[in-house]
Amino acid sequence: MGNLKDWIEIGGFAMYFLLGCSFLALVVVLERAWALFRARINVNEFLAKIRKALLVNGSTRDAIKVCEQYRGPVASIMKTGLLKYGQPREDVEKTIENAALYEMGRLERGLVILATIANVAPLIGFLGTVLGMIKSFDALAAAGLSNPGLVATGIKEALYTTAGGLIVAVPVQVVYNFFMSRINKFVREIETAANMLLETFTDMERKGIQAENPVAAQQPKKA
Repeated sequence: MGNLKDWIEIGGFAMYFLLGCSFLALVVVLERAWALFRARINVNEFLAKIRKALLVNGSTRDAIKVCEQYRGPVASIMKTGLLKYGQPREDVEKTIENAALYEMGRLERGLVILATIANVAPLIGFLGTVLGMIKSFDALAAAGLSNPGLVATGIKEALYTTAGGLIVAVPVQVVYNFFMSRINKFVREIETAANMLLETFTDMERKGIQAENPVAAQQPKKA
């Protein structure tokens, strides 16, 4: 079927658009794959350390230090909730919710580009198909049936652009679905961590554990 240069020459201008889409998709895929990889943590281990710091040590500062030892949205959101310790439950929940929305925006950054390419690439291929068929009918009208090679050239261009659009769209759609599944997993982990933190605060109140307010502890003491 020839090399990439042959495909571009045969497919015409539509192939240049598809080539640009493929390069853009590759950049986004590599960047998102690295970002999602770095965001992974052992959630069970992390939450166990948080509960130990709060229920055993009775220290929000120790819990915050645990959060600072981990990367990713779960640790960031937990730190935000811990900084609100001592305030009404509604305020803590609202702060965690806002932090979760911010982290979700960071996780989903760039995915709209992949979704757009997955939807637009086949349309670009179909556009090239229509233009190739028009070229074939123009050749047929000009030369009649005496030169079927001219007609075949236009049909070949049409088929190449259709194939090119699908070749770009299919893997991009697969990767997009994979990324969304990973993000959905992060969402479940965030919900689990947030619920655990609120339950731990309740357990601390029930057991009479009085931890220091982390914000007040960070402020310098007056002379």
